[in-house]
Amino acid sequence: MPLSVVLVTRNAAAQLPDCLASVAFADEVVVVDSDSDDGTADVAARYGARVLRKEWLGFGRQKQFAVEQAAHDWVLCLDADERVSPELAASLVRTLIAPAEPVYRMARRNRFLGRWLRHGEGYPDWSARLFDRRRARWSEDAVHERVIGEPVGALEGDLLHESAQDLGRYLEKQNRYTTLAAAELHRQGRSAGIADLAVSPLARFVKFYLLRLGFLDGLPGLVHISIGCMNSFMKYAKLMELRREAGR
Repeated sequence: MPLSVVLVTRNAAAQLPDCLASVAFADEVVVVDSDSDDGTADVAARYGARVLRKEWLGFGRQKQFAVEQAAHDWVLCLDADERVSPELAASLVRTLIAPAEPVYRMARRNRFLGRWLRHGEGYPDWSARLFDRRRARWSEDAVHERVIGEPVGALEGDLLHESAQDLGRYLEKQNRYTTLAAAELHRQGRSAGIADLAVSPLARFVKFYLLRLGFLDGLPGLVHISIGCMNSFMKYAKLMELRREAGR
């Protein structure tokens, strides 16, 4: 089956070359850019991508818009800071000879503070990214978007994710994500209390750091789960603030 690789970008010029080089096997690459001012569109064009510009709609809607611009029905959706490993590329090519499922997930391996994580939340971070757009689509969530479609098969090999080399920028990104997540929960009419603030971070720590052996990833693993637990706390704290402001 012919394959379109689809990305949504904003100021991703530094990450794009490695990402696009890793998908040279694809029949086309579509990059939908949103207000970049660092030459992202020029980098994408140099690697043969078809570049479109679109104002930001939120993660889910932006990715679905990009999928709809592809020339082919089978799409692989990537982020600019990801790249397809040779093993995953081979598995993709084999699978597309005769796909048995409409959606395929892959194990994402996160590189955090210079170390490839092997446990906890860092690996395997299963993510559905390859699908037939006639039978699956992106959710409309503004953040933590997901592919909607079943059944789901699994590919061999890893999707490599450069999660954080600069801790400051990583924290800024997580702050934006928790703000968006809280706003989405508020839109759905959800509320939060002290139990959410206390239990959610603790449950996340126990699940990923202890049960899924995140402690084996050393200091990067500890920092990674600590930020994850903080995200759980801040999401509900921001939701409580939104609910309080709405009730004034």
